Amino acid sequence: MIPASSFDPAAATAAYLAQLPPEAHARAQAYTQGGYWLLLFGALAAVAAAWLVLRSGLLVRLRSRINRPWLAVLAVIAVDLVAEGLLLTPWDVYEDWARERSYGLSDQPLTGWLTEHAIGLAVSMVITLLLASGLYALARRAPRTWWVWSGGLTAVFVVLLMVAAPVFIQPLFNTYRPAPPGPVREAVARLARENGAPADKIVIYDGSRQSNRYTANVSGLFGTARIAMSDVMFAKGADLGEVRAVVGHEMGHYVQHHVLWMAGGYGLLAIFALWLVDRLFPLVLRLTGARGVEGLADPAGFPAVGIIVTLMALAATPLTNSMTRIGEAAADRFSLERAREPDGLARALMKTVEYRYATPGNLEEAIFYSHPSVGSRIRRAMDWKAAHPPGSQGRLPPGK
Repeated sequence: MIPASSFDPAAATAAYLAQLPPEAHARAQAYTQGGYWLLLFGALAAVAAAWLVLRSGLLVRLRSRINRPWLAVLAVIAVDLVAEGLLLTPWDVYEDWARERSYGLSDQPLTGWLTEHAIGLAVSMVITLLLASGLYALARRAPRTWWVWSGGLTAVFVVLLMVAAPVFIQPLFNTYRPAPPGPVREAVARLARENGAPADKIVIYDGSRQSNRYTANVSGLFGTARIAMSDVMFAKGADLGEVRAVVGHEMGHYVQHHVLWMAGGYGLLAIFALWLVDRLFPLVLRLTGARGVEGLADPAGFPAVGIIVTLMALAATPLTNSMTRIGEAAADRFSLERAREPDGLARALMKTVEYRYATPGNLEEAIFYSHPSVGSRIRRAMDWKAAHPPGSQGRLPPGK
């Protein structure tokens, strides 16, 4: 055994990163940095689709035939979502299917992807209609202050959506089964019981249907919360140390209530975004040449709202990524302190390099990364290992 005093975290991090050849790192860099352009082009495509629908006058004609405001909101926004969804489908095919396959991150056939894409559009429509109905009701009843109340409504809506997702939404795309009896389930259940996480809701899902990414997640709130591991983890040889480290990370999100914090954060962002909508809506109507929209409370102007929110979301990318990145770093710390598997975490992280370039510059990471970079996460794990020699870490579970 190497004495703890001779352990070098920097050298250990470099050794982990060197497990992949330079060409693999270069490929990951190309994939990750290409994604930055997708953010810009995707936003421009969304703006173009909204502009086309606005200029067509379709929504104004539909709204003029419906006398009841609440029904007009539902009908007009539903038609807009279908129209914009169809216009954007070619872009979505490239971004979410063709490009993923070209980098070896998915084996899903186009027919399967299109089926799930249609289901996703339908789910998004239901969610958008529910939220938009509330926002338009506020705009009608409190035209001067509607955007203030919108933040609370958005935060509550996000929480309700998180509660419902594991029960009503996620099963539309994947099959979730309880982790089978054995060392993996026993290790995860023990870790959950020790840390106040749901030990009875540990599932494995067929994530390989859509993606070859090594991943896990925690979803749900209160009684619906569960920890889900993609079958890709085990196809890529996850051992018990990796499983404990990854699940410990996900438990960190659950135990530290990151979903609730994010709901509050996005509620505040919603207030600001909809304040911008309130101020910029007439300008966007003029710039897009929209005709016949009778004000902000008119659902025929919904694409103009979408343009403002899309551009605001693009500009806020560094902020929203930083919010998420802080939570991810906290979850890593939780995993190290509770699962005590620094090398398991490092091994797992190395299997994510193919879709997350490991060593970006500091500015690049601050702007574009929703997770700390793999290189920095492994270094923090190795720093923790150096500060907690094997004798002080307790008895670790055996390898698989």
